[in-house]
Order: sequence, then structure tokens, then C-alpha cells
Amino acid sequence: MLTLSNLRKTFAPGTVNEKVALDGVNLHLNPGDFVTILGSNGAGKSTLFGAIAGSFLPDQGSVVLDGADITKLPDYKRSKYIGRLFQDPLKGTAPNMTIEENLALAYLRASGQHSPFSMISARDRREFRDRLAQLELGLEDRMDHPVGLLSGGQRQALTLLMATLVTPKLLLLDEHTAALDPATAEKVLKLTQSIVEENHITCMMITHNIPSALNLGNRTLMMKDGKIVLELSGPERAQTTPEDLLRAFHQQGMSSDRVLFSAE
Repeated sequence: MLTLSNLRKTFAPGTVNEKVALDGVNLHLNPGDFVTILGSNGAGKSTLFGAIAGSFLPDQGSVVLDGADITKLPDYKRSKYIGRLFQDPLKGTAPNMTIEENLALAYLRASGQHSPFSMISARDRREFRDRLAQLELGLEDRMDHPVGLLSGGQRQALTLLMATLVTPKLLLLDEHTAALDPATAEKVLKLTQSIVEENHITCMMITHNIPSALNLGNRTLMMKDGKIVLELSGPERAQTTPEDLLRAFHQQGMSSDRVLFSAE
């Protein structure tokens, strides 16, 4: 479904600020895989997502999605197939536009349509309302409200809905609950799990929460210095405790200052 082959990326090469961000990453995901990714700051996690989403061209290697080589495909073209959420709830939405207008933009972009909002039908609006109601945040009654008036949790839940309104081939979640309070983060995580499972979406999620890394999805990766240094799946993952994973984290010589044991 997704195959990364020998991905390499160095920023500011030949300067004092040279940083090897991806160092020969190889990874294959099957349809429906839900992969959680751990690693210290600078390990290459977000850079990996950037390479997949098309934020930059890798120095070497390839990105193949559903049999198509998208290595050189611009990010705006990949957005039709790849949904992405960031840590900052302010990203991914237009604050001065209404909830309905944001949903309409996401729908038209992901469905391959490039017409103005007049192309959104009454049926589409009813679908928007029904999908918003599933979030249980009361947003279905605020469709004409500017998104900038929403709380961080409401905005992140809306962004999640926008990213999956038309089911993507791949969903990238870059610490999408890290900026939320614990109760809201837990609710957004449950929404994430429900939407991913219901729509059988192939998903990758960066997290600093060890229980989430083991409880969500079916595979766990650990990155360090632009490389995948640990992969857990199947019975091995099922038998791994949070303490085991933290021990492995320390054995790799990584700082655990942002690793959390409590539920997000």
C-alpha cells in the first residue's frame, strides 16, 4: 500500500547546520495498517511525514503509494490521497471561514472537484451535518460560525473530519493531540480510532505517549537519527509493556523528557 525505499534527506548540506534528517528509511505498510511512531525531538518523525506528504523532495529514495510512484508529485496533488493533521490545532483550517465552508473546501479538494461552493448540494450539507453530529461536540448547530471561534479541541476534531471526509488512502497524524488538554486529547484519540477503524484507513501516528503507542493500531516504530531503530508488531508487540518500551527508548540513548505514561 505504502512503500518507502532508501529515503534520505539532509538539510543545509555542507554547512555548520547540516542535519541528516532521514538516513536510508525503508518501510512497507499494508492496507489498513495503523502505525504509531515514537522518537525524541530531531529523530526524523515529522521529516518522514514531510517526505510522504510531499513537503520537499528527498535527496534519494522513493515513495510509492498504492502502486504509484509519487516521489516527485507536488504536495497539493498528494492531498487528494493523503490526509494530514498537525500538532497545532490552528493548522489545517481557515479561521475566517465558517465550519461549512471549511468542510466544503476539504470535500471539493479531496473529491477532485475545483468548482466554487455553489457546487455543494443540499445533500452534501446534510452529510456535513450528520458527520459533525458524530463528533458529539455540538458543531452541527454551528455550521455558519467562523472556525476561529472554536476551541483547540473542537478545531482539531473538525480538522480530523475534514481530512477523512473523503476517505484518504493514507492518514498522517503528527502529534495531533499534543497541544490539547488531557480530557480533550483522549476524546480526539477515541474519535481518531473510531474514524480510522470504521473507514479502514491506513494510518501513521506520531506520539510521545507510550501507552498510546502500544494500545492504538497494530504496529509500533521507534526512530532515532533519521532511522527506524525498532519495530514491533504481532505477538511481540502484544507482549510488550510500556515499561519495556521505555527501557528500549533509553537503550537507544534517547531523552525521555517528552515521553508520557498517562493517557493523552
